[in-house]
Amino acid sequence: MEEKKKKKRGANKIPVIIDAALKVFGEKGYYNATISEIARQAKVSEATIYEYFGSKEDLLFAIPEEITSRGVEFLEAILPFVSGAENRLRAVIYGYYALYRDNPDYSALVLLDLKHNRKFMSTEGYHMVRRAAGLLMGIIQEGIESGEFREDLDPRLVRSVVLGTIEHIFFRWHLLERKEELPDFVDPLMDILVRGMSKRRGEPLQIHLHLGEGIGEITSAGKAQKNRGNVSEV
Repeated sequence: MEEKKKKKRGANKIPVIIDAALKVFGEKGYYNATISEIARQAKVSEATIYEYFGSKEDLLFAIPEEITSRGVEFLEAILPFVSGAENRLRAVIYGYYALYRDNPDYSALVLLDLKHNRKFMSTEGYHMVRRAAGLLMGIIQEGIESGEFREDLDPRLVRSVVLGTIEHIFFRWHLLERKEELPDFVDPLMDILVRGMSKRRGEPLQIHLHLGEGIGEITSAGKAQKNRGNVSEV
């Protein structure tokens, strides 16, 4: 019974410690931050932090597991009610955008500290990040199988395009210390993706060349037509 009570108390403290660490890491940087500063921010003792996290690095690695899980669980709850792979893809991309924009300390930590840490790849936090990326991959594959997207697409490549775009925009945002306005790039990115992935095609481009009196016109379909004496617009 006592052990259950201890776990329950710990479950309440862990999010508080994580949020405090995120704030301190964001203000001081990971390497300059100390456990004592995080303890003061969280209003707990240093011993309490070490009880749940063995080291400052362990605390660092736990942050994506906690923060990313909130976004992933939200998306997993709403995606069954979103119809169509294109709309589901938009929802996930906007989820990434909102997570990074609304939690700048978190996105800075992920992009500037964690992405280059090899140890992170063996942690539970990294598995949560992969779970988020898996949502994206699953939707792309779903669109291919349903015929909404082209069957010759490489889902991994499309996922890399999406995540690479998001990370590049936010990486630049942080390097400039968030001094430039962050654009809402979701719609432009979706427009590019849909144009490249969709099986739908627009109207064929008609090109009319005026070749001179009596020769006629050559269209994009390669058929000679009667000369109307005008040069058509391309």
